[in-house]
Amino acid sequence: MLEKMKNAWRIPELRKKIIYTFGMLLIYRLLCVIPVPGINVSAVASAVKDYSILDFMNMMTGGSFQNMSIMAMGITPYINSSIILQLLTVAIPALEKLANEGPEGRKKINEYTRYLTVVLAFIQAVGLVFAMRANSYGGVWYLVIGLSMAAGSALAMWIGERITENGIGNGISLLIMAGIVSNMFNWGRQATVGMVAGTVHPIAVIVIVLALLAMIVAITFVDMGERRIPIQYAKRVVGRKMYGGQSTYIPMKINSTGVMPLIFGFAILQFPATIFAFFPTSGINVWWQGFQSGIWYQIVLAVLIIAFTYFYTSITFNPVDISKNMQQNGGIIPGIRQGRATSDYLSRVSGRLTLFSALFLAVLATIPTLLTRIFGISAPFGASSVLIAVSVGIETIRQVEAQMVMRHHKGFLG
Repeated sequence: MLEKMKNAWRIPELRKKIIYTFGMLLIYRLLCVIPVPGINVSAVASAVKDYSILDFMNMMTGGSFQNMSIMAMGITPYINSSIILQLLTVAIPALEKLANEGPEGRKKINEYTRYLTVVLAFIQAVGLVFAMRANSYGGVWYLVIGLSMAAGSALAMWIGERITENGIGNGISLLIMAGIVSNMFNWGRQATVGMVAGTVHPIAVIVIVLALLAMIVAITFVDMGERRIPIQYAKRVVGRKMYGGQSTYIPMKINSTGVMPLIFGFAILQFPATIFAFFPTSGINVWWQGFQSGIWYQIVLAVLIIAFTYFYTSITFNPVDISKNMQQNGGIIPGIRQGRATSDYLSRVSGRLTLFSALFLAVLATIPTLLTRIFGISAPFGASSVLIAVSVGIETIRQVEAQMVMRHHKGFLG
């Protein structure tokens, strides 16, 4: 492993990309400590402990939310706007047409995503600060706070795009991963202090660390796993040349949806939490806080994750189109007839993989909460955060490996 890392460092172009990526990530983390003026940080810290969804946001931003820095919203508004545009693309024909117009259409949709990111960041920042009663001065300071955090999200989005263009890996994903890893290191430091002071039992820390390692291994296995459907192409004679006759396969990933169902599930449950927080003394808000800490919250979250896994698979995998494409090119799955039989077979295989993936993600989402309840110590990770960190890490390694293979070096995964 060390030798492969040395080989990667010896390639000038790759070394430049790696240095650029780490440099931009360092700038991002430094910006995460610049505070927003007019914020009552103690009120924010108290709200983060009371509302699990705010704790999730704090985890995703590497503690920037609790500290109320200009990067408190992080890249979350960009993710939300991307999800909204993606759903609208399916629902609105004009956007669907724009998405199918190639690079220029996608460029236009990306532009809409950037505008929506700034708007969502401003609204979300002002709404959350108002709900948490975290504004020390009131009045015009809500505007200052909203603009500061919106600018921070816009800057985070720009840094992510620059990393994607000039560095290694997907910049947006790497920013999220940097926040998650930072949060885990912070938790490790706090857990160590707690064990020395006698307020945290070492067994609880050991169990949580072992659970984290087990989740990483399981996510890695599922993320890299795939079902390969064999395809045999018939031989065709065109003029004096013979085409086809080769064998290949359709790679169907076990978890083709990635982290999207988890993000969708948390986003749906975040909406009522944000609305009810505007009425802190109302009966509905008291009920919601109790609901969040109960078993029914976890059940609803699991159901949402399963439902969104099936929904996202249905819009990203079309067995009918695959079957038609195979038939047009003379491809056939051994033992399966062309046409309807092939699409039905692909649907059955996809259904089994989707069921496993949905149950896997649902169970994964409940593990951190169960550990917190059993041992009375907050876990440094959520299912989505670990899944993001592992997936981004694997994808980044693959990109570095591809660069090395192009230059005749054996990759990390080879």
